[in-house]
Parts: sequence; structure tokens; C-alpha cells
Amino acid sequence: MAGVTNPPFRALCRAAGAPLCVTEMVTARGYLMGNRRTREMTRPAPGERPHSIQVYGTDPRDLRKLAGILADEGVDHLDLNLGCPVPKITRQGGGSAICVRPRLVGRLVAALVEGVEEAGRQVPVTVKMRKGIDDDCLTYLDAARAAQEAGAAAVGLHGRTAAQLYSGLADWGAIAHLKQELSIPVLGNGDVWQGVDALRMMRRTGCDGVIVGRGCLGRPWIFRELAALFDGRPAPAEPNLGQVLEVLFDHGQRLIDHLGPATGLRQMRKWITWYTKGFPGCAALRGQLFGREAPPVSAGLDGLRELLGGLDPTAPYPPAALRVKRGKGSRTQRVRLPAGYLADRTSDRAHKECAAPRSDAELEAWEQNLSGG
Repeated sequence: MAGVTNPPFRALCRAAGAPLCVTEMVTARGYLMGNRRTREMTRPAPGERPHSIQVYGTDPRDLRKLAGILADEGVDHLDLNLGCPVPKITRQGGGSAICVRPRLVGRLVAALVEGVEEAGRQVPVTVKMRKGIDDDCLTYLDAARAAQEAGAAAVGLHGRTAAQLYSGLADWGAIAHLKQELSIPVLGNGDVWQGVDALRMMRRTGCDGVIVGRGCLGRPWIFRELAALFDGRPAPAEPNLGQVLEVLFDHGQRLIDHLGPATGLRQMRKWITWYTKGFPGCAALRGQLFGREAPPVSAGLDGLRELLGGLDPTAPYPPAALRVKRGKGSRTQRVRLPAGYLADRTSDRAHKECAAPRSDAELEAWEQNLSGG
């Protein structure tokens, strides 16, 4: 998740028991062009093992090169993102649109597998995808079969279409169907807001594991809950507001250390919204945070502590906030595809209009659009 799964947040999730945390999405084109920001995203946090990198690309040659380089640098896991629903990407035949062409999916997965093998490493390559473009164009079964045949170690399925974005309910039935069709592990994704949701998903679908996305935003301790339930132990109690604020300020200090005071504190604003959602009095304080009364950057974390200092630290975690959707909105969209794209579903090549960015500035703008999904 762009702007979310950076080293500070991955460290918090791992401390809470997450066994595997993927990086923000790294584009093969950006890495091979030498973009500084893209390359920084591939660096592990201190002591981070396994080191998992999510990658994206539409050119098998680029992905093969990238996989070899990352394998040489010691990556432990590569995850290919084939689920991006952003219109600027799908209208070029990228993101979720790639799965319309299963043979292309196979070529992309095979390129990653070959790249790590040529480096003399055994690095598992997994794939994450959506159900399809919309309910009239479901792509996940053929795309997942192609990924399996090309050497994927597992397939993760978000039970929504690109048209749904993040609205409605995830279709766990699709996850169950995919599990019946594949011999490799299937990981379910969608609507895991509490630890008990993960257990329900696995029982209903038979999937081999779960991918937690928006459910951990402002709630990294969900992984502690998951670990307890999977071990057959009772889930730990939800933290009170004082304990939530301790995690929030720890997160803030990590962001400042990683990004610098100005950028770190700016990023903190969205996290404050997610961490304090539903607590009494916090909505008004969030209004101050984004208004003229917001503490200046020069005040650092002390300014935020002062702003939040009037809250009751003993306030219990609001039950209604457990299932409040964080992050992306709940609208739907009409998915944009290249003209005639659906008429050529047997092609093993990316759409010819997927033009390469020509400069670092153009690349960063392109990556920002891509990672928005």
C-alpha cells in the first residue's frame, strides 16, 4: 500500500506478530531507470526478515532483470501486483487489466521466476489479483491458473472487482472457488477487520492464509489478535485510548526518523485519523489538526502530544470503530480499458499504448497514479 507499508509501519506490524510484511509497490521500470525513491523502497528495515518486496511491471524483460537484481541483493519474497484498479493504469492495459490476458500473466510470472533462478536463489514468487474487471468480466480463475503454471508459489485474491474498488462486501465465495481450482496455496483478501474475520474466511473458503490490508490501518495490533486466535488462545483486549496514543507516538517518531520532521509529521495526519477513529472527542481534535490551529511542524511530536493531551487515556476502544473502513473510499467506478482490449484476450503481450515514462519526474507521477490502487 503506497505511503503506508514503509519501514516504520512494517516494523510496528512485525512487532505485533505479522509474519510477512510487503513493501510499498516497486515498479520494474522505475527501479531499472535508477529512480532514487523507487530504489529506496526496496531496502529492508533493520533486521527485517523475511524481506518481501511487491513489484509491478508489464514487460517480462524488465521483471526478469529486476528479479535477478533483487535476488542478488538478498530479497526473500517477491509479490507481483496485478490488482491495481486506477483508471490511468487500466486504460493503458495495466494493473487489473493484465489479468484479462492470462498468457501475459504467465509470461510476467515466468519472468520473475527465471530472474531469481538465474541469480542462483530460491525466492518464492506470488501474485495478488482481483476477481476481474467487473461482474461481466471475471478474470481470476484463468489468470490464477496461468500464474500457477508459470511457477507462482501462491496466489492472493482480493474478493472484489476493479469496478468495485473498495465498496460493498468482498466475495469470499470467489476465494473458495479459486482454492478448489489450484494446487498451490491461495491467500484470501478482503474485509478482514478483526482477527475473528480471518478465522471465518479460512473456515468458509478453505484458503491457506489471509492478507490483511485496510484492516491494519491504525490498528497494527490486529496481528497480535490474529496470532493468538490462530494459536487457539483468546484474543487480547483492545487497547484503551492511552495505549493507542502510545502506539501512535511511537509510529510518529519512526516516521520522523525515516522521513525527516517535515515529511514525517505530514504523514502523521492520516495516521492520527485512523488511530483515533471513533474515540470520544477525537473528531473535533482532528478538525483542529487539519485547520489553522494545527501545531506547526517546528513543534514536532510535542505539539501533537499537547493537542491530544486533553483526551481521556482510560477511554475504552469503541466497539463501533472496529469495523469502520479506513483508507480508500466506498465508491464504485466504470473501469477504463484500451479500445478493443477485451476482443483480444488471448494475447501474451501488454497493450502497445503502455508508453514508458521518459524522465524521473514523469516516472514519479506515473508511479503515484499506479500506487493509488
